[in-house]
Amino acid sequence: MMPRMKVAAAVAVTVLALAGAARAPSAPALATLDTKLPAWLAPGVTLEIAGSADPGTEVVLAHAQGTAASVAVGDDGRFTMRARLERVGVHRLTASSVDAALELGRLRVRPVRLAAVGDVTFGGRVAAAIAARGPSHPWLGTGGVLRGADLATANLEGVVSTHGVPVSDKEFHFRGPLSALPAARRVAGLDVVSLANNHTLDFGTVAFLDTLRFARRSGILTVGGGPDLTSARRPVVIRRGGVRIGFLGYSDVRPEGFTAARSTAGTAPAESSSIQADVVALRRRVEVVVVWFHWGEELARRPGARQRTFASAALNAGAQLVLGAHPHVLQPIVRPARRSLVAWSLGNFVFAPNSPGTDRTGILHVDLAADGVWTHRLQRARIVGVQPRFER
Repeated sequence: MMPRMKVAAAVAVTVLALAGAARAPSAPALATLDTKLPAWLAPGVTLEIAGSADPGTEVVLAHAQGTAASVAVGDDGRFTMRARLERVGVHRLTASSVDAALELGRLRVRPVRLAAVGDVTFGGRVAAAIAARGPSHPWLGTGGVLRGADLATANLEGVVSTHGVPVSDKEFHFRGPLSALPAARRVAGLDVVSLANNHTLDFGTVAFLDTLRFARRSGILTVGGGPDLTSARRPVVIRRGGVRIGFLGYSDVRPEGFTAARSTAGTAPAESSSIQADVVALRRRVEVVVVWFHWGEELARRPGARQRTFASAALNAGAQLVLGAHPHVLQPIVRPARRSLVAWSLGNFVFAPNSPGTDRTGILHVDLAADGVWTHRLQRARIVGVQPRFER
């Protein structure tokens, strides 16, 4: 097992204070708050407080549960305190020295709320529904919940483009209208989509590159596919609540010609050595690593040996959240360790069901902190037409 690499998340807040020579003897050592506290932080994120006071003075950061940090002011009259707030709730923070106290304000500590869904396509019957009812239609039953999360992610099957022709030797080809991605961002709040799947090049390279460009214009980040292999393996990093969360994507289901190469567009291949190297490198930059996989057998209710191999490669290298797609049905969600989670398959989501069980879906809600996964729940839904709707 490869060692996990941890990086401390930090949020800096500056306290502007007056040193002795710059103030009257009766003036307080701590004067004003230069920078506001963040609206909220995730548990375990390091809060950094900096300021000025008389050299040698002890400055204490306190809240209702006691002292969070303390430090002696240096000879230059400057100090920096670092504290990690683990307890969920609203903390009233005060910085104090021997002759003054400054209330910094109230800081909410809560987990980052990530929402993940499975296969989303804007082609096939979904494209017909969009043409008839508008691009918001697929999201009307669930978009508000996704948009309410701090971070929303999905597997995007197919392309969004007006270019290209269907590639040969494939039964299904998915291509959606240009209006689909802006609506996915606006109505469902999608932040990150994986393009590592067996429909990324359904209409050729130009249509795929269109998809990358239109996603970026819509404010949606992509992983798992790119104009070359380096780009396809490149992660994206998003900060929420002070936690840096990195995403990667890989496909184990790749038709001929769909695999990215040095100068060829396509998807990132699922290979254990590449997965391990990418996750280790990403953990040097972030606290939480999320890895999307396209894997397994269609309609299979349990993960196969290759799924387990690739999940182990990611987890052993330091990933905490593994998300799966391709079987089109839900597979188990497991907790292999205290702060990690694997969702073997999230099934369909915005996708026309055509086999038993493929209409069963849901939103996976995952609470994240600086040390990984805290809690999770699957909010179940059922696809009606092409629209997922929550079960009552």
